[in-house]
Amino acid sequence: MKVAGAPITWGVCEVPGWGHQMGAERVFREMRELGLEATELGPPGYLPDGAADLRRQLDSSGLSLAGGFLAAVLHEPDSRAATLGLVGKTAAKLAAAGAEVLVLAAALPAAGYETRERLTEDGWAALIETLSAVEEAVAARGLRLAVHPHAGTAIAGAAEVTRLLERTTASLCLDTGHLFLGGVDPAELARAAGARVSHVHLKDVDAGLMAQLAGGRLSYLEAIRAGLYRPLGQGDLDLEAVFGSLQESGYEGWYVLEQDVALAEEPAPGEGPLVAARQSVEFFRALEGLKGRIAK
Repeated sequence: MKVAGAPITWGVCEVPGWGHQMGAERVFREMRELGLEATELGPPGYLPDGAADLRRQLDSSGLSLAGGFLAAVLHEPDSRAATLGLVGKTAAKLAAAGAEVLVLAAALPAAGYETRERLTEDGWAALIETLSAVEEAVAARGLRLAVHPHAGTAIAGAAEVTRLLERTTASLCLDTGHLFLGGVDPAELARAAGARVSHVHLKDVDAGLMAQLAGGRLSYLEAIRAGLYRPLGQGDLDLEAVFGSLQESGYEGWYVLEQDVALAEEPAPGEGPLVAARQSVEFFRALEGLKGRIAK
């Protein structure tokens, strides 16, 4: 199986004011220490823009590039040209570094993921039109596009996911944590739409903190800092059911093990996100061991 890490597990995020950003050299060294074979790109500016420099950094770390996450506004016609330019630049960078997939979230105009907004019918029409152009641009670079339902974006809840599936042919990034936050059972979605899943982010979630977030008692970033996302197997998601549904659907893409965190400072050597990431890797390897039994 293709198993990757993501810089967000080490607190590296595109949101301004998110927290301390650990350097790529240490993050990638710890990924390799855990036996991960690839990484996602991380936020703009985290890794070199030049293809040769990017490849050198990945090669020196012993990692390949699975893909990259991008949040871009899709529902505003006036933003379409800028969005397509950003997508084209990101897709070119990913393709040059040997990646397979561009993971796209339908961002809202405000920075971060605190806003909750339902699109109008006109907004949905614009989103679908822009998404079609994005798919063409990404395919032209030899990449797959995976649309990522994500908290604080235009596609966050069950109704938006259903509309996306019904009104487009777009493939999905099945992010177990964000789907759960949006009221979607990720195992059921994998059963119902498994052929549409082209990328997977595996997260676990603390349901108590999720309830506080949903009730407005915590902001998204406050919930993250309180431990909204847990090491795999230590939250309230049935990840074995998710894995079983994906196996039954014939999924063969990347499993990216994620636990979004926000850090206050640089962890001491051997401490910090490495500890929780190791627990997630161990949990996933145990799931892999169930593969044969699940298939029967």
